[in-house]
Amino acid sequence: MITRITGNLVSINDVCATVRIGGFEYEVLVPDIVRRQLQSKVNEDISLRTIEYLDGNPQQGRLIPRIVGFMNEAEKEFFDLFCSVDGVGVKKALRAMTRPVREIAVAIEEQDVKGLSTLPGVGPAVAERIIAKLRRKMTKFALMIAASLPAASAESAVDFMAEAYEALLSVGHSPQDARTRLETVMESKKKFKSVEDILAEIYQRQRTKP
Repeated sequence: MITRITGNLVSINDVCATVRIGGFEYEVLVPDIVRRQLQSKVNEDISLRTIEYLDGNPQQGRLIPRIVGFMNEAEKEFFDLFCSVDGVGVKKALRAMTRPVREIAVAIEEQDVKGLSTLPGVGPAVAERIIAKLRRKMTKFALMIAASLPAASAESAVDFMAEAYEALLSVGHSPQDARTRLETVMESKKKFKSVEDILAEIYQRQRTKP
């Protein structure tokens, strides 16, 4: 299975990117959120996290291997989860991901059926199924504020933030308030070694507010 593809971005259109690796060119399907990030990188070297799937009708023997590309592991993981919802699948997920992962994750977490229904190909019924299956799995994606951190620290930072988020919810903060407090802390660029450090910073800021 191909899990990463690295090469020169030859071209990009609404549905796929063409990547040259040596004497070969590969067609990589991309959702709109990835396409927008790649538009300015034509003729540059890029690296995409990828998944593979077989497209076509197995009963007719017409199965074509396809590659779907993402800018990072979080986008890829979110896409896999999105595809797992009954009635979605790869093609619908590709069409639907027109907004940043974090925004879609927040909509799922807040059970925003109306907001999710504005995604291409996602009506109210599908939106409700997405919420029912994924609502409790969105914390790390709703807190993708850590994505701008250096790669070595980003993963542990997201884990700490996710735990701190759950702790804030457990003591009565709303999801929106908890995210706002965590975003404010992350903007300080401080390095936190534990969940306790994050919570201490949050409540210290609260005490020092005029």
